[in-house]
Amino acid sequence: MRLNRPLSMSLLILLAAAVPEIARAAPKQVTVTGYVLDSACAFTKNLKKPVSAACAVACARAGSPMVILADDGEIYWPISNSMPAKGQNTRLMRFAGKRVTVSGTVYQKGGSRAIVIEKIAAE
Repeated sequence: MRLNRPLSMSLLILLAAAVPEIARAAPKQVTVTGYVLDSACAFTKNLKKPVSAACAVACARAGSPMVILADDGEIYWPISNSMPAKGQNTRLMRFAGKRVTVSGTVYQKGGSRAIVIEKIAAE
């Protein structure tokens, strides 16, 4: 069976539009253990754990988003699943500089990992 050219082009366009969605990993439930620290220190200072809770709190209060630096070195950006989305610093402030275990839904895109935290507990 031979497809006509307009139909073939339509199929190619639909497939090309779907590729970015296919490339993005499907969300999954995970449990991660690591430290809560501000994102600037995680990236610019390449820390393995926070310098101190006071430092993490000061940076977060100044507007630096807090992240979870997992034991395997991966960084998870805590995000909201509500609309409009809400920053997670207020929720994470009491865990700043501490080791935690978090459970939730992880989304991956472009090499980044974001987590909608369902449970969080200090270690």
